[in-house]
Amino acid sequence: MKQMIVHCEPKFTQMALMEEGKLVEFAAERSQSQSQSLVGSFYKGRVVNVLPGMQAAFVDIGHKKNAFLYVDDVLHPHLEKQPKDKPSIEELLKIGQEVVVQVMKEPLRGKGPRVTTHYSLPGRWIVYMPVADYVAVSKKIQRESERNRLKAISERMRASGEGIIVRTVSQDENPEAIHGDLDFLRSQWKLIQERAEVASAPCLLHKDLSIVQRLIRDVLDPFHDELIINNDREAREAETFLEEIAGVGYNPVRVYRESEWIFNAYGVQEQLEKDLARKVTLSSGGTIVWDHTEALTVVDVNTGKYTGGDSLEDTVTLTNLQAAEEIARLIRLRDVGGIIVIDFIDMEQEENRQSVIEVLEAGIKEDRTKSQVVGWTKLGLLEITRKKVRDDTSMMFYCPCDTCGGTGRINLLHVY
Repeated sequence: MKQMIVHCEPKFTQMALMEEGKLVEFAAERSQSQSQSLVGSFYKGRVVNVLPGMQAAFVDIGHKKNAFLYVDDVLHPHLEKQPKDKPSIEELLKIGQEVVVQVMKEPLRGKGPRVTTHYSLPGRWIVYMPVADYVAVSKKIQRESERNRLKAISERMRASGEGIIVRTVSQDENPEAIHGDLDFLRSQWKLIQERAEVASAPCLLHKDLSIVQRLIRDVLDPFHDELIINNDREAREAETFLEEIAGVGYNPVRVYRESEWIFNAYGVQEQLEKDLARKVTLSSGGTIVWDHTEALTVVDVNTGKYTGGDSLEDTVTLTNLQAAEEIARLIRLRDVGGIIVIDFIDMEQEENRQSVIEVLEAGIKEDRTKSQVVGWTKLGLLEITRKKVRDDTSMMFYCPCDTCGGTGRINLLHVY
């Protein structure tokens, strides 16, 4: 069973997802009067610059920074329908042209948001792509007969040119529920199109759900998991949303009214402080050290105080296996994106190295964000890539030091 614990303040909402008492996801979002997440939102924008040397354009969507639109995100979403020779961005977009775009990456470190014309609207059971022209089934659904059933249902339901991705939760679901999801998402897309026809660029056409609704839609099993909120209004809205997507029989929302802070009461704050630290200690005594750079995240594994195996190889392998399980959880919790390089302790036996990969891959399967274990480098480092959509969770709680500028070192030339 999972617990979704929500702490609401007038200007801020924080969400913690617990599995078997362990913190696995954390997210925060400002209220509507403040800056909210842009990912998933649709805008009518105006092209302000076209750069053939970068095969990209900049689009004004009404924010401080112009959005970045790469040529691949202008071509057809279906790779098989794209031209073999990629055209110049100048052939596809002109300065002053109005275009409907969807945000796929938040503004990060001084860069504007990244946008696409590969539109997608996520529902409870499917992701609807109005112009993708293909059907895909979640890889996490492994039973071949079920994959074929869901694909056949989707093919019958979709109109010409439409695309559908069947989500993992659709496994063993009835066709009526999936069809209802598709009808609702079609109506959303129609509304976006109607707004785009009359609106003047730049303007917002459609905003994704609130952080609580998104997590209910994407993560929560409404019939088995718990949802606990410390705010009556938010709890009523969550109940209404649960009724819309689940019908009857779902677990009701619990309203937390105790005086103790909700994150303290459920052990969230204690785990956050431990799990977002630079050095994380494993239960065996080993340690994981995290360092972030502009281009990648580096994770270093050490035996620390652990001296327990029958041999050096056993000690090292046991530490690495425990670290691999914990790293998979922390990558998801910290929402680390981009390139991740892990320096495990050197192991002599190939079967032990493979065991570490298997443990890591098993943990990553629980992550909703697309990740891939690339493999070992010649130097014995393990590489992972993970889709980057937002800034790391740990960045919410830290800012660069005014003295050292974020380097962790003081320039002595300016001291003496």
